[in-house]
Amino acid sequence: MSFIEIQNEFMAHIRKPSQNKKPQGIEDRRMAIYRDLFFNNIVGFISSGFPVLKTLYSDKQWQMLIRRFFSEYDCHSPYFLDIAGEFINYLSSNYEMQKYDPPFMLELAHYEWIELDVAITQQAENEQLIASDQVASARLYLSSTARNLSYQFAVQTISTQFQPQQPSAQPNYFVVYRDGDDEVQFLTTNAMTALLLSIISEHDGLILDTICEQVTRHAVQFSAAQIAQGALVTLRAMAELGIIVTKNQA
Repeated sequence: MSFIEIQNEFMAHIRKPSQNKKPQGIEDRRMAIYRDLFFNNIVGFISSGFPVLKTLYSDKQWQMLIRRFFSEYDCHSPYFLDIAGEFINYLSSNYEMQKYDPPFMLELAHYEWIELDVAITQQAENEQLIASDQVASARLYLSSTARNLSYQFAVQTISTQFQPQQPSAQPNYFVVYRDGDDEVQFLTTNAMTALLLSIISEHDGLILDTICEQVTRHAVQFSAAQIAQGALVTLRAMAELGIIVTKNQA
C-alpha cells in the first residue's frame, strides 16, 4: 500500500470511524487520540465562531451537527481560519435540516460568520477614505471590508429567549463593516440604503448622479429630487463610517 493510500485510509477512519477500519499497525489507544484531537479542534473552532447558534442546541445536538459536518463535507481550504466559512458552505448545500434545527439556522450562522469574514479580510490597497463633501463628485465603491446584507429573520435579536418561528414581515437589512480602529461594527439599515449599496457594489466606480438614476428605476414611488437628496445624505454618512470609499485611479 502506498503512502497516499495509507493517508487516505487514516483520514477515512478519523472522519467516519464506525464505517472505516483503522490503518493496520496503529494501536487503538493512539488512534483514539488522533480521532479526539482532530474532532475536538473542529468543535472548538466552530463553537467559537458561532456562539449564539451553539446556545440554541443541547450539547449532544451540537456535537452531532459538527460530527455530520466533519464526516460528510470535503473542505476546500486547509486553513483553520476558513473552517467557519466551510461550515456555512456545508449548511447551505450538503446539510439536511433536522427537526430540532431552528428555521433561522442558516441565516443566523451566516450573520455570525460575517463578523469573522469582515475581521480578517485584507482591505484593498488602492481604496481611499472619502470626505463627506466629496461624495457628490467622486467615484464610489463599497469598501472591501464592508458587507451589505439582508435576512428574512431578525438575526440580531435571536437568543435562547427569542427564537422566531416565522420570518419578519419585512426583510432585515444590515451593513457589517470595519471601523477606523479595525473593530467590526454592525449597522441596521433599510431597503433604500440596501438598494443604494447594492448598486454601488455591483457597478464599481459610479458617480452619485448615475447611482440616483438607477435607484429611480427601482423606486418609482419617489421623485428624482427625493432620491437625490436622500442618497446624498445616506452616502455622506456611509463615507464618514468608511463603508463607502473611493479608489486611487493611478
